[in-house]
Amino acid sequence: MSRTWERKVRKNTNQINKARKKHGVSQIGTSTAPKVDRFKGRNYIFPIFLVLMISMYTILVTTAPDFEPTTMLWVTIGCYLFLALIFLLRRPYIAIGKDYIQTRKMTGDKKLHVSNIKGISVQKGAVVIMQQKGANWVFSRLLNRYPTDKISSKLQDFAKTHNLPFEQK
Repeated sequence: MSRTWERKVRKNTNQINKARKKHGVSQIGTSTAPKVDRFKGRNYIFPIFLVLMISMYTILVTTAPDFEPTTMLWVTIGCYLFLALIFLLRRPYIAIGKDYIQTRKMTGDKKLHVSNIKGISVQKGAVVIMQQKGANWVFSRLLNRYPTDKISSKLQDFAKTHNLPFEQK
């Protein structure tokens, strides 16, 4: 049953593409977007830190002799646990495009163009991208569980393409 459905979809797609080609419009199913290699990590240190801090706060507040439970205490605990969940689910990444490198920082997505990169350094378990101005970007296997081996091979190709200094320790 699914094969006949796939055949019908393929047939309809071909008919639509023929009509779109006649009108000079891009076809369906063909991608013209530039290829971007995206590597995702996992942030688990900061959520664990938040849970430990709210646990310590809860223990210290509830063991006080004059403790009276209020709604604000439980709202605060819930908000911190929600924040920890957000940081756990919001995965960090590094995207290597044609002429840029992009990542997610605390304040949002940041893009670094080739003209702003001073060099790339690869160590065991960490990749460092050195900027002309500002702090270096560090992608660590220990802190954020990045696949540093795959990242380093793609960054080596990126450095060769754009004649950037590449150092492997």
